[in-house]
Amino acid sequence: MKLLFDTDAFCKFGIASLLEDAAHIFGAKLQECGRLPALPFMLRRGRLRELYGGPACDTLIPVANAISLVPQPSATWLNKLTAVEAIDPGEGQIFAVAAEQGYPFLSGDKRALKALKGIGDFVPALEKRVVVMEAVLLALCDSMGQEEVRSRVVPLCLVDRVVDVCFSRGNTDPSTALLSYFRALEGELAPLRLWNPRGQG
Repeated sequence: MKLLFDTDAFCKFGIASLLEDAAHIFGAKLQECGRLPALPFMLRRGRLRELYGGPACDTLIPVANAISLVPQPSATWLNKLTAVEAIDPGEGQIFAVAAEQGYPFLSGDKRALKALKGIGDFVPALEKRVVVMEAVLLALCDSMGQEEVRSRVVPLCLVDRVVDVCFSRGNTDPSTALLSYFRALEGELAPLRLWNPRGQG
C-alpha cells in the first residue's frame, strides 16, 4: 500500500477524474492505495450523495471497490485519538495506520488535521507524510499542465471553494494560487510537516 485516501479526498479527486493521476505521483497504481471500509456504503446513501450527486457517487462505487481497505491499526496509536472530538473514527483510522506503518495519506479534512497537530506522538511519526489536496493539485499542474488540470476540476469547483478560487477563469496562474494556499496550510498545521510537491522544506 503506497497511499491512503480519506473519504473527502477520494470523492473530490474522483469527481475530477484525477484519482489515478494522484496515485501516480506517489509511484502507485490506484489498486495499491487504501481507502476506508465504509466508503462504498457512504457513496450509496447519505451526505456524499447530497454533496456530489447520485450519478457521480454511482460512478465512484466500482472505483472504491477496486481499492484495498486501509488495515486496522493497533490500539496503541488509535487510542491516542479516540477522545479527540474533531477527528472522526474513519479519519482516526487513517492517521493511526499512517503513523504506525509509514504510509503517506491524502486528506481533505483540515479540521481533523488541525486537531492532529496537537497530538505530539503523531508529529514525528507523520513527518512529510501528511498530503493535502492543494499539494497534489500543485504537483499535477507541474506534471500535466495547468490547463489540463483546470479542465478536469470543473465539477470540483462546485463543491470546493479553494479549487474554485485557484482555477477560476479570471486566474491565469492556478499554480501560484495553490502554492499560496499550501504555504498558509504549512503555517496553520505546524508542527506537522506536510509533504511538499516541490521537495523543499
